[in-house]
Amino acid sequence: MGNLWEDLRRQARQLENEIDLKLVSFSKLGTTYSMHRDFVSLPLSTNIANSHAESSDTSPLLNKTSSEHMFDTMAMEISQLLSKLTEVNDRMVDYTQNISSSSPSAALLHTLQRHRDILQDYSHEFQKTTANITAMREREDLLGSVHRDINAYKNSSGLNRRSDLYLKEHEHIRNSERLVDEQISIAIATKENLQFQGKFLTSITQKVNNFANRFPVINSLVQRINIRKRRDSIILGLVIAVCIILLLLYAFH
Repeated sequence: MGNLWEDLRRQARQLENEIDLKLVSFSKLGTTYSMHRDFVSLPLSTNIANSHAESSDTSPLLNKTSSEHMFDTMAMEISQLLSKLTEVNDRMVDYTQNISSSSPSAALLHTLQRHRDILQDYSHEFQKTTANITAMREREDLLGSVHRDINAYKNSSGLNRRSDLYLKEHEHIRNSERLVDEQISIAIATKENLQFQGKFLTSITQKVNNFANRFPVINSLVQRINIRKRRDSIILGLVIAVCIILLLLYAFH
């Protein structure tokens, strides 16, 4: 029975040492994950400005994937170690209850309580670190989705603005083409109207000429009338001139 107790204590101390080392690494992983989260939360311009300085390092996306894989692996390993340590502590409790003596010694109970306190502290620290990293991951996922939504909205807004500009320009071109077509239609209609008027005047001239050729007497009569009108006009002009001269002579005398 004494050898069993010592064997259980040795297993508990070994598991406690392993869990302690794992928890230290796990806590460092949480700090690294927090630094990576702060980097991702920086503005885009800051990340671009620091891209040359970080060209030799692993990209943030690869760091994030690696950190998440390490987090899951270490969390599973620590959980298994805590389960083993819990099992060892249960066996130690069973040992203290099954020893042949009437009651276990105070040193034995103190040792058992110490191991149980260590298990409780490790479990609490593991749960606290796991909760912090999980909250960081959820917050990062939320911020990442918000950033993606904002970028998608900006890209869609830029595309919409460009599409609106293209549509407005296309509408202006169509309006210009419509105005040009209207002007061309007006010019064609004017040309056709002038051609029709020209043909109409030509037909009238031909009709007058034909009428004059068919009635030469009327043509000669018209010429005589015109001659008499010119003669009457000349006579009337001479009479008016003589009258004016006479009036002037009378006025001067």
